Amino acid sequence: MPVQFTERTQRAIYAWVLIGFAAYLALPWYFLQSGSLLAAMSKLFSEQVSANGVTQAAVHGRAWLWTGMAGLLIAGLGALLPAGRRQGGVLVAGALVGLLGIGVSGFTIGATGWSYEWLNAALGALPQGQFGIGWGGFVVLVCLVMLLGSGIARLGYFRGDVFVAATVVGCAALLCLFVVFPVAKSLAAAFYTEDGNFAIAAVWNRIGTERVWGLGCLRSGVHCGVAWNTLYLALLTAAGTTVLGTMIALISERGSDKRIQKPLSALAMLPIITPPFVVGLGLILLFGRAGIINQLLESWFGVVPSRWFYGVFGVWLAQLFAFTPIAYMIMRGVVQGISPSLEEAAQTLRASRMKTFTTVTLPLLAPGLANAFLVGFIESIADFGNPILLGGDYAVLSTDIFFAIVGASLDQGMAAALALVLTVFALTVFFVQRRILGSTSFTTVSGKGDAGVPMELPTLVRRVCTWVAGPWLAFTVVVYLFAFAGGFVKIWGRDYSLTLVHFKTAFDVQMGEHGLVWAGTAWSSLFTTITLAAIAAPICASIGLLIAWLMARTEFRGKGLFEFSALLTFAIPGTVLGVSYILAFNVPPVELTGTGLVIVLCFVFRNLPVGVRAGTASFKQLDKSLDEASVMLRASSMTTLRRVVLPLLKPALVAALVYSFVRSMTTVSAVIFLVTAEYELATTYIIGRVGNGDYGVALAYCTVLILLMSLVTALIQFFVGERKLGRRRVGANK
Repeated sequence: MPVQFTERTQRAIYAWVLIGFAAYLALPWYFLQSGSLLAAMSKLFSEQVSANGVTQAAVHGRAWLWTGMAGLLIAGLGALLPAGRRQGGVLVAGALVGLLGIGVSGFTIGATGWSYEWLNAALGALPQGQFGIGWGGFVVLVCLVMLLGSGIARLGYFRGDVFVAATVVGCAALLCLFVVFPVAKSLAAAFYTEDGNFAIAAVWNRIGTERVWGLGCLRSGVHCGVAWNTLYLALLTAAGTTVLGTMIALISERGSDKRIQKPLSALAMLPIITPPFVVGLGLILLFGRAGIINQLLESWFGVVPSRWFYGVFGVWLAQLFAFTPIAYMIMRGVVQGISPSLEEAAQTLRASRMKTFTTVTLPLLAPGLANAFLVGFIESIADFGNPILLGGDYAVLSTDIFFAIVGASLDQGMAAALALVLTVFALTVFFVQRRILGSTSFTTVSGKGDAGVPMELPTLVRRVCTWVAGPWLAFTVVVYLFAFAGGFVKIWGRDYSLTLVHFKTAFDVQMGEHGLVWAGTAWSSLFTTITLAAIAAPICASIGLLIAWLMARTEFRGKGLFEFSALLTFAIPGTVLGVSYILAFNVPPVELTGTGLVIVLCFVFRNLPVGVRAGTASFKQLDKSLDEASVMLRASSMTTLRRVVLPLLKPALVAALVYSFVRSMTTVSAVIFLVTAEYELATTYIIGRVGNGDYGVALAYCTVLILLMSLVTALIQFFVGERKLGRRRVGANK
């Protein structure tokens, strides 16, 4: 490793040690139940609630906190050694002492003493308990994790690259704490009987029933068990969204008329910036028993209105609306990344445009198609809103889980067992995808110049895409027109007089004695939602693309498990994730329930998989020689990532930012159990209005949300921009 790299990483190791010591002295160790951080910092050496780590250990009887200090001291001694394996061993030893000491004490010591009765019996009662970890403890843990990664790199792993090693360890720690731990704690309930005893057979006793696995549909034509219903619907949805998303992306990027590109993108993105129940409501207004279609059929042909729309068809149609934009965002970046020079080479060899498309273009779309299918499948099995609204008697696992949690039975064990089935489905598709793609190379963006002109779609392909995607987008407009109309009429179905009273109720602004007064009832929830979503979106996009980079450019043991952990939050329903966060973060060592931070974390890790999958698809198109050339020019991994790789990932970055922001603004199931009166969100406000029968205000709020998120999406696209691959456009001077 070059000398300047060693000196730079050595300074970073010193910095992590010093920051850790400073956190022990200058920050409150435990989570502040009330008051601000600045106010607490003035009482670091006095009050027990806000004391720093040293004071807590030396004065307030919490001696177990010395383990973190001991770990930093050992790591500090290691930092003074020359760079090499010996230094790495000492750094790893110090980091593990600190992490294990703080971690074990955190999980075994609660607010009143030992968390487990057997510890109390074996070691005696503790005079002091402890609260959830706060800023001081958090910073110390971060420093120890970074020192662990640095030590692993010094031992020779990850080619000695401290940045890569620390990033892998840091991301793994985040996934363990905020994904694996809460989900595992929630799912563990499936293995306990009703009287609290652990039993493997408890899982099968709960799910081995006719309702879950019944095949009565094969004999009598009725619906199958909820597991087969879920799998069937997910396969239909994944196939449909992948096909539609790909067609729209092809028309947008390779269509003959470039003037429709931006309007087409705007229409394709419309469903993703909409609260999930808006699409369902619009479809009900069209196809419901009292909908326009049924009324026309009755008046024209005498067909008696029925509930034919409610069931698998209605849910599938709603899921196509909801998840096609995700497939479109993934496929758009992949289509953009296909090198025109490869297509030009095929045409030079006298291949027709159709032959070129089927033998060159389409195979290069494989990683995007596989990723779009996987995300569509997982989104479908985890979807809760559409099945509960349109499912009728077609039950799926997500709705059964919801009713097990909030129903009269309150059977958390059943909910956990059903969530295990969903996880198995997602894991199966994940490994099938990896098996199909294998080690095939799909590189299309290399370090060589590429000024080719992207090939237009063959006539037949263009017509098929236009005939399928065109009517679909037109249908999208119709559905939304019906949904939006509800916010501008007095009472839908009774009084269609135009009015703005619903908007005034929600978003009234008045001039008071001291200036503007936000008098509308929706302002508080809107401001809270925007703030939390704006915090979560860049964090989610950054972590997602960083994980995608690690998986594409780094080889390490446990890589498959690492990748699946990043996708795990999509493999379970949002309701289960919300309950998991309550169970995991309601007691020490991490107490976050009732705060805005737990909502932000839920946003980040719930939406993380889309950033990971979009980044993974894009990385498969980037030649590794780009990274290698940068390193040969003595750029560090961080510099290479920032100045070479990231500019080529702009479509994936846009997809991750847009998706994480709008899904944070519109999510329901994942946060329904996390909101409080202080942190009411837009979707919970809308649900409350719908529950009260005030559909006008609810739809008015949805209209405002859609306009707001359209503006944010445009701003993200503007500031991030498009990646520049040095290609000519059709019609450019040659």
